[in-house]
Amino acid sequence: MSNTYHDLQQSHPCFGGHKNNVGRIHLPVSPGCNIACRFCDRVINDVEERPGVTSKVITPTESLEILDKALRLCPEITVAGIAGPGDTLASDYALKTFRGVKERFPQLIKCMSTNGLLLEEKAEEVIEIGIDSLTVTVNAVDPEIEAKLNKYIIYHGKRYDGVEGAEILIKNQLAGIRKVASAGITIKVNTVLVPDINGDHIAKIAKTVKEAGAKIYNIIPLIPQYELADQTAPTCSQIDAARTTASQYIDVFRHCQHCRADAVGVPGRSEYGDQIYQRKLRVRETFSHG
Repeated sequence: MSNTYHDLQQSHPCFGGHKNNVGRIHLPVSPGCNIACRFCDRVINDVEERPGVTSKVITPTESLEILDKALRLCPEITVAGIAGPGDTLASDYALKTFRGVKERFPQLIKCMSTNGLLLEEKAEEVIEIGIDSLTVTVNAVDPEIEAKLNKYIIYHGKRYDGVEGAEILIKNQLAGIRKVASAGITIKVNTVLVPDINGDHIAKIAKTVKEAGAKIYNIIPLIPQYELADQTAPTCSQIDAARTTASQYIDVFRHCQHCRADAVGVPGRSEYGDQIYQRKLRVRETFSHG
C-alpha cells in the first residue's frame, strides 16, 4: 500500500517533512532524456548545485550498494528518489532500481520524477512497483507556451518539433497523471517559472493538474542558462505571487531547494553527496537561492 499524502507530509522532505529532520537520497541512474527543454543543461560535474547535474551516472546494481552505504552514514534518510539526470522513464534503469529498493529497503519511500512523456504507457508498471510519490514537471498546458520552453520531443523513435511535440507531451502528461493518481499514488507537479513565458499561465496549470489528480504543486524559479540564458530569473516577489495564485487551486509547496540529481542527506541541514559519490571538492557555486 502506497503512503498517503498525509503520510508523505510527515516523512518526505519535499512534502513538508523537512520540518521533521528527514532526509532523501537521489540515485542518478537515468542517463538519457526524450525531450529538449530550452532551459535544461544536463551535465556531469562536481561543482554545480542544481537539477540535472550529477558527478556520475550509476547502474541499478551500484545504486543499491550506494543506498546501503548512505543509510549507514545518514540514518535520517526516509526517501529513495530518482530525479535524473535524464528522464526516469526514457530508459528502464529507474524502474529496475525501484524494484531492487522495494526488495532490499522496503521501509523507504520510493519517489520518482519524470517529464511525463511516457507516463501514461508506463503507468501500470509504476503502480505495480509501488512508487509512493511521483513528480511530473508540467511547464505549460497550452502547446503554444510549451513550445517556447521545449524545443522538441523524441517519441517512439520520432522527433516532433515545436507545437506538435508540445501537444503530444501535454496530452500524455495529463493522461498519465490521471491514471497514476487514480491508483492512489500521490502526484506532485513541478513548474519552472519563466516570468516572460509562463508567468501568466500558472493559474491555468495549477487548475488543470489539480483536476487531473495532482495533490501538491511546486514552482521552481528558472535558472537562466542554455537557450533561455537571456531570460530573467523570477524575483522573490514574482515567485511568491505565482505560488499565491496557484494556491487558489491546489496545495503549494514552498520549501523547494535546487537539488542535484545525486543529492544525499537532509535538505538544508546535512549533505553527504561528496562522500557517497566520491565527488571532488567543490571549487565554485554557480548560483544561490533562498
